[in-house]
Amino acid sequence: MTTAPTVLVLGGGSTGCGVARDLAMRGFDVTLVEKGNLTHGTTGRMHGLLHSGGRYAVSDKASARECIQENRVLRRIASHCVELTGGLFVQKAEDDDAYFEEKLQGCRDCGIPAEVLSGREAREMEPYLAKDVKRAIRVPDGAVDPFRLCVANAASAEEHGARVETHSEVTDVLVEDGEVVGVEVEHKSGSGPRVHGKPGETEELYADHVVNATGAWAGQVGDLAGVDVEVRPSKGVMVVMNSRQVDTVVNRCRPKGDADIIVPHETACILGTTDEEVEDPEDYPEEGWEVDLMIDTLSELVPMLKDARTIRSFWGVRPLYEPPGTGTTDPTDITRDFFLLDHGERDDLPGMTSIVGGKFTTYRLMAEKISDHVCELFGVDADCRTADEPLPGSEDAAVLDDYMDAFGLRSPIGRRSSQRLGSKAESVLGDWQGPNPVVCNCEAVTRAEFADALSDSGTDLNAARLRTRASMGNCQGAFCCSRMAAELYPNYDEPVVREAYDELYAERWKGERHALWGEQLSQAMLKYALHATTMNADGDPARLDDPVDYAAFDAGPDAVDVDAGEGGDTGRTDATADGGRPIRDEAGEEVDDADS
Repeated sequence: MTTAPTVLVLGGGSTGCGVARDLAMRGFDVTLVEKGNLTHGTTGRMHGLLHSGGRYAVSDKASARECIQENRVLRRIASHCVELTGGLFVQKAEDDDAYFEEKLQGCRDCGIPAEVLSGREAREMEPYLAKDVKRAIRVPDGAVDPFRLCVANAASAEEHGARVETHSEVTDVLVEDGEVVGVEVEHKSGSGPRVHGKPGETEELYADHVVNATGAWAGQVGDLAGVDVEVRPSKGVMVVMNSRQVDTVVNRCRPKGDADIIVPHETACILGTTDEEVEDPEDYPEEGWEVDLMIDTLSELVPMLKDARTIRSFWGVRPLYEPPGTGTTDPTDITRDFFLLDHGERDDLPGMTSIVGGKFTTYRLMAEKISDHVCELFGVDADCRTADEPLPGSEDAAVLDDYMDAFGLRSPIGRRSSQRLGSKAESVLGDWQGPNPVVCNCEAVTRAEFADALSDSGTDLNAARLRTRASMGNCQGAFCCSRMAAELYPNYDEPVVREAYDELYAERWKGERHALWGEQLSQAMLKYALHATTMNADGDPARLDDPVDYAAFDAGPDAVDVDAGEGGDTGRTDATADGGRPIRDEAGEEVDDADS
């Protein structure tokens, strides 16, 4: 009996989980390692767009063709992760006619279904579009939940024998006799079935081959191995609105630029995005001006955004790859195509392959190509099945019907639960014993669904959040953070629960602090009051060694440089006294009232 080749997959984003699934399905002995939760990096910080390819139909036709191909695949194999919103490329009166025609022809050249709508027809689809919209191109864009999709791939990988290990950071690439033979990882804090080793411990993991699927961090892994991987990280900022101002993906039909897309996602809309090259994917030099840019620019398409409530911002880093010698200076000009780098052929360092570039929509195709490559290296004859076999939760589309009466849940709670759980809905909700109250009102997450997420997440409430969307709605955890933490009892003692609660609260605050004006400032103060008083967080003796600086919030507009918690970023905490947005000069610099 022959032993299956062993493969280490580095990175728990969409590509890494896709590679682990594909290789495990082809019979390899796979271990995936990720330094944080699954989706810790770029995957967990995307705007949720399932590309039709329309955004690349002029500038990057190869990527556009890949997108429409994979768009159709994901609708088929991941129905519980995809919402069929459709998309519009909207032309306003002042926008260029020639570019509109070029976009339309580009879509048709790439096999992307494209229909021209008049301004009136576009506003019938989206009533809140600006009145001066001239016409639009309708394309099959969609919205996708990257967290559920990534977890579904990881679950499928495990079903086929893979080991998925989170909270394990690669600290070295092991090279022996001129060949990569494995990696050294350091175990971080965390608990659950996918966390091995104690925090601070190191472990050497050996394998026949290593796949570097770490995205924007691929260059750092390359450095550990002594090879150059020319990734050019590009930061993009997104803004989350309080409701769905549109139900269709809305793009501005004009050449590349910042702030040109609105993506409806679950109960919110996500505005995007910027494109700013950064040296280090961990370095987010973000001051908050992007929030103003998004709202001011995209309200030209949807005027009601001016008066809507902004609940948070977040940012991710695109793993752009530029082949040596290209010499591109503008990150928007870098191709969104992906590249497979065999370090044995390219750098005379066998044992490792890197997959770089690409985008979320094409993750499965990227995984297929690198899995084909690994099969070729080891002489394994096994076809790719990932485009045909549904992911866990998507096997039976019938379970996505309205669950108004099922499991004793009322719509929309049953509907929202069934959409998230897919074909797991019956086992998770139907087998639950005892009361099943709602833990998170905004996202309609019940105790049964949250308990199912905790079975995979241990004490990591942020990991359970990613699986269920609990605390990701309008209140941003104001009412549900404490409920979520309470679900850890009685399996864990009070100090463990307190730490998990603090980490969840800090992560929620990290994205809120750049939207403190108007109604959202009032909401933030309400949330502060609930956690400071109801939870006794501002006077709890148990916190004396590590107190929460609630006094800084009490200081109001004079409070500056409040630590953002995890990540160490500092926030724009100097909201003006009347709760208005900061005053800026023509260059976008913030100025004092006296100088305006």
